[in-house]
Amino acid sequence: MGRAGKALRQVLERYRITQNRLAVAMGTRRSNVNRWVYENADPVAEAVLEIRDGLRAINPDAAEEFIQLYLNAPPGEEEKS
Repeated sequence: MGRAGKALRQVLERYRITQNRLAVAMGTRRSNVNRWVYENADPVAEAVLEIRDGLRAINPDAAEEFIQLYLNAPPGEEEKS
């Protein structure tokens, strides 16, 4: 577990997006977002796309960064410059 949660946590903190705001944008419960952020559950593939779309509605840069972190960063490592 973890890659999506780590990417999501980093993006929410960096762009100052609350879990509740993302949940509303996604049309889901905040508890779902919380489980992903704290890595208690991994989002299914469809939910990863919904996270991207929810972030895009709030801040397109946040959505892009989430996808980049999720797809490119090896688990447990920060992206190297």
